Amino acid sequence: MTTGEVFGIIAGIFSFSAYLFYIVAILKGHTKPSRATWFIWAVVGIILAVSYKASGAENTIWVAVSEAIAPTIIALLAVKYGVGGAEKIDILAFAGAIVSLVLWWYFGSPVVALVTNLTIDFFAALPTIAKSLHRPEEEDRFAWTLTQTGNLFNLFAIDKLIFGVVVYPIYTFLIDGVIVGLLYKPLFKKNGK
Repeated sequence: MTTGEVFGIIAGIFSFSAYLFYIVAILKGHTKPSRATWFIWAVVGIILAVSYKASGAENTIWVAVSEAIAPTIIALLAVKYGVGGAEKIDILAFAGAIVSLVLWWYFGSPVVALVTNLTIDFFAALPTIAKSLHRPEEEDRFAWTLTQTGNLFNLFAIDKLIFGVVVYPIYTFLIDGVIVGLLYKPLFKKNGK
């Protein structure tokens, strides 16, 4: 087993464990997931995992797999325990997911589907980013920290320096890093920093 494979597996373990903590936090009422974000992430996560694998990902696939399975579970939980609803951006993101599949089929390129879905994923993250800024107590800081730790390990798992392989780990590290930063911001304010 190569070092990249080990880092990839560790990244997947961190990513999936983060979701388990997040699910427990939802069930305890400590976290209120954004319905729009998680439903879009569920659909897009599946498409991303498949297109990412087809783009050549190997060692770094485990985070994508966890982000296909767990968001589907969280989206279902968000029906009962979540906040928010369908807005124009949500409908556009779902339509974008369908368009990405058509583009993949038309161009015969999984990288086109991957990039399209990363763009949709970004828009899906906006409600959670806003909630993390204005109501950080509704998110589970520990789960997001585990996710970000997995994203960091996933950067070290990159085994091919080609766009279709490196774009996903870099994107998840950056977007989740913004959320984690916003969730820790209130702690710095309490400490007078």
